[in-house]
Amino acid sequence: MNYKHLHYFWTVVRAGGVLRASEELHLSPQTLSGQINVLEERLGRPLLKKVGRNVEPTDAGRMVMQYADEIFTLGQEMEDALRGGREAPRAPLLKVGFVDSVPKAIAYHVLEPALRIDPAPRLQCPEGKLPALMADLALRRVDLVISDVMLPGNLGIKAFTHLLGGSGIAFFAADKLLVKHATTLRQVRARFPKSLENLPMLLPASDSALRPRIDAWLRRHGIAPNIAAEFDDTALMKAFGREGLGIFPAPAVLAKEIARQFEVERIGAPEDLVEEFYAISIERRISHPGVAAITEAARSELFAQA
Repeated sequence: MNYKHLHYFWTVVRAGGVLRASEELHLSPQTLSGQINVLEERLGRPLLKKVGRNVEPTDAGRMVMQYADEIFTLGQEMEDALRGGREAPRAPLLKVGFVDSVPKAIAYHVLEPALRIDPAPRLQCPEGKLPALMADLALRRVDLVISDVMLPGNLGIKAFTHLLGGSGIAFFAADKLLVKHATTLRQVRARFPKSLENLPMLLPASDSALRPRIDAWLRRHGIAPNIAAEFDDTALMKAFGREGLGIFPAPAVLAKEIARQFEVERIGAPEDLVEEFYAISIERRISHPGVAAITEAARSELFAQA
């Protein structure tokens, strides 16, 4: 690949048009367009499309821009390091994608061990749905994906699922909720889990990995929940719970942290309701030191007691 052509394309996208980029690069618009056409022929994909008087990257162009951003950012950092006389090695990059239903507190505790290694990596933490993150993993845009479900077979991606561990699910309530419903923490705990029927409940959205497990558990125990709200974002669910709008479920392994942060009390933690977390990688045997630190610490520290 001619990286000068890649730089021309990168500049056009950043400038928002061929004319502005040609002024920045001191080239004629015709010459610039011709060089980008050569790049498109080399890659076998159109990279730009006209939108009014401007141009925007195609889907393939957006992917190329992600690589180009990193290539030219690295080049600039190299120049800056040489001009500044710095000899310290650049921190390695570790890209870990998180399925958006993984609780943020779990995400932090899973990632934190990677920062203990020397040299500590620079982290990039994209978040999204599992199919999109798996596409990024297949294209090596991320090194690892953390998920609350195993890799489905219907995605057609060859990867390996590593169990990090599991945590029981506890239910929490704010004091103001109990006062509003004329009950006490002792009474709710004494009648748990049947006491859940008497209080409004905040739950993850129906398409989350945890929700079917909670629904099945409620049915097994003959509990008809009074569902007040459902959330895609479990952090938002906990914020509503802190304000006394309902009881909510969360990983029992983080019970003390959740109670402190959201000013709530644990009302019960059934033994037959468990959530599991997985690391998905292209490698069967993990070799990346940052990824190894994440998986080993999750098993030996975060989920060890559970």
